[in-house]
Amino acid sequence: MPHRAVKKLRVGIVGAGGIVRQRHLPGLLAMPQVQVAAVCNARLETAQAFAKEFHIPDVMDDWAEMLDRRDLDIIWIGTPPHLHAPITISALEAGKHVFCQARMAMNLREGREMLAASQARPQLVTMLCPPPHGMKGGKFFQKLLHDGYVGELWHFRLTAMNGGFSDPLAPAHWRQRTELSGHNVLTVGIYAEVIERWIGSPRRLHAQMKVSVPKREGYVVHVPDVVQVFGQWPNGVAGSLEWSGVAQFAPDETLAIYGRDGTLVYNFTKDEILGARRGEKELRKLALPPEFETPWTVEKDFIEAVLNGGRPEPSFETGVKYLEFTEAVNLSARGGHAVELPLP
Repeated sequence: MPHRAVKKLRVGIVGAGGIVRQRHLPGLLAMPQVQVAAVCNARLETAQAFAKEFHIPDVMDDWAEMLDRRDLDIIWIGTPPHLHAPITISALEAGKHVFCQARMAMNLREGREMLAASQARPQLVTMLCPPPHGMKGGKFFQKLLHDGYVGELWHFRLTAMNGGFSDPLAPAHWRQRTELSGHNVLTVGIYAEVIERWIGSPRRLHAQMKVSVPKREGYVVHVPDVVQVFGQWPNGVAGSLEWSGVAQFAPDETLAIYGRDGTLVYNFTKDEILGARRGEKELRKLALPPEFETPWTVEKDFIEAVLNGGRPEPSFETGVKYLEFTEAVNLSARGGHAVELPLP
């Protein structure tokens, strides 16, 4: 009996930037059941160069025309957040599966619209790009918490600072442009997603924000480069979170959880877990059991869900949760008052 060729899933990429090039494309190209068939980018010449480098047959300069193509099964979105909602909703309406780069959308309203469009078409697979932060040892860290390593949780502190925007003479990055990023600030949404998974959603928060360099080459910057949040999580757990994009010589990015019986620390910079229990003298590095180590399998997870069914994480529901956090931070900081969650 002759071998019957299996139809490949054909992918159209919208947004051929660094994250797609470095993270997603190697995973997609490594799967024999996938063909990257078309690419569209903000500038035609960059899309052409991308297509030539990775042997992608078609280059397009209009993402709306890409969605009209019947031969494409999947739309892979790698644009800044301002295009996530319009492309996602249009792609779902066109019957395409959608993988969307994080952060999910410009704001909570857009995220909810994306979720509603997905729920109206349950036969289509949707997925958001997960944060690599804490992915490697996250399951083990979560197990330690669940098994009572620190006992009753009392409070935690997140420190996420870097000097990426510390040069006052540098032009505004696209992440510093409200018209492209919306309410997304620094890695606030990324760590909101991580903390949601490990500790839960906040019940109440109070935030303040600052723009350290308000003008960059004539552009007026409104996206903050310093964010500080104080809040209350389930069971009365208190949280203190600080982000900065203008902190020169910043320490490692860490989450420290303090409880009745001990302390756990996830060092995101080094992907290490440290801990100590009452009676021990100092924090020590905890060995990560191989069975708990989580590799990057994002592209494989999505494609397998398209082929075999399933709801890969992070889902759009997860994205709406972290957008609710970023929305609450924005409302609190600009209004100068505490905000109760969940938001209406």
